[in-house]
Amino acid sequence: MAAYLCPPAVIHGEHTVKTSQIVAEVHGRHPDAAWAPRIDGIAASTGIETRGWMLPLETAVAPGKGNGLPAAGVGPTREALAGDGFTEQDVDRVIAALESIPAPQTVQERTAPAWEAVQNYGERAARGALQIAGLDAADVDCVITSNSTTPALPGLDVALANKLGLRSDVMLLPATQWACIAGTRSLALAADLVAADPDRVVLVVIAEALSTTYQPADDTLESLIVRLLFADTAVAAVVTGRQRAESVLRLDASWNHTLPGTQDLHRLDTREDGTHFVMDRRGPRAVQETVTAMWDWLGARYQDDPDSWHPDVLLAHPGGTRVLEYMEQTMPDGWPSGLLDHSRDSYTTGNRGGAAVFDIMRRAHDAGQKPGSRAVLYAAAPGLTATALEGQWL
Repeated sequence: MAAYLCPPAVIHGEHTVKTSQIVAEVHGRHPDAAWAPRIDGIAASTGIETRGWMLPLETAVAPGKGNGLPAAGVGPTREALAGDGFTEQDVDRVIAALESIPAPQTVQERTAPAWEAVQNYGERAARGALQIAGLDAADVDCVITSNSTTPALPGLDVALANKLGLRSDVMLLPATQWACIAGTRSLALAADLVAADPDRVVLVVIAEALSTTYQPADDTLESLIVRLLFADTAVAAVVTGRQRAESVLRLDASWNHTLPGTQDLHRLDTREDGTHFVMDRRGPRAVQETVTAMWDWLGARYQDDPDSWHPDVLLAHPGGTRVLEYMEQTMPDGWPSGLLDHSRDSYTTGNRGGAAVFDIMRRAHDAGQKPGSRAVLYAAAPGLTATALEGQWL
């Protein structure tokens, strides 16, 4: 399978949003929610104190341009009220009251600025990755893109082709629904592409504005947790079929796993006021099943050397601290401690979704890895589906 990966470029959201700001905003908006007395403890349990967003918190909580009037407009509303026996003076008062009520942002109002940010951040990450790899836009043969939270057609792939000035014959492969698994699955696909043509240069770009799932009016506990978890990030990396001076990691094998009947555990719902991320409490346990399956894959891959083989670093995006703890508890006996240190470090500034594994990889690279060190990359996503890769630092 051998594919060679250059260090990724990572562009964090430039607007710092503190957990204390989110807690204050949510508590002020929903003081009577059932979970309100526990909000400080819930926030502290995430272990996240700050996260970076592409747009400021004020943008997410701002009212929409509309008001409380029905979509039919003033005329039909007046007629309906008059038909119910309201006097003209009463109708005027009701209309004025409705016009003073701010409406939540519409899908367009919420998504349009985020989509612009995703394109800009994606371009910056792509240019950074090419510079790191010592390549120009003209060298790129294929672009794989992923962005789940800002759907658009044409998508990020076409936007980057124009912004970067890519060749007209570049293969564009958008994968907008990979979500949290985008990091590992894009690398697995890139590895297959360069295996078919070792001279091919693949650019992977993932840009996620997960802050678009921050829904101010939603008073569910799940929505509170979503508000506290997500960060915005754009990442990019170059994958080649031949080793380059800039290559830092060789990818040797990949593995995919999908659990049947789990498609409703985590999902994005598009509603009148935008995108909502819906979480089911059974999700972590289902993700744990994919972790167990990954251990089985690695055990089978190294069954001739089970006692001496182990990864030197585990770059894992399982979505939360509970699964990280489960991974540590279920690792084969004899594996060293600290394999998930970089994964934990990344999570302290937010869940980056599909961009997470590249961010974790960058942290591991910057910390220094000895040539020959063995790495396992893992991610799980709504579906529930998982992809892992195994390779070696160069």
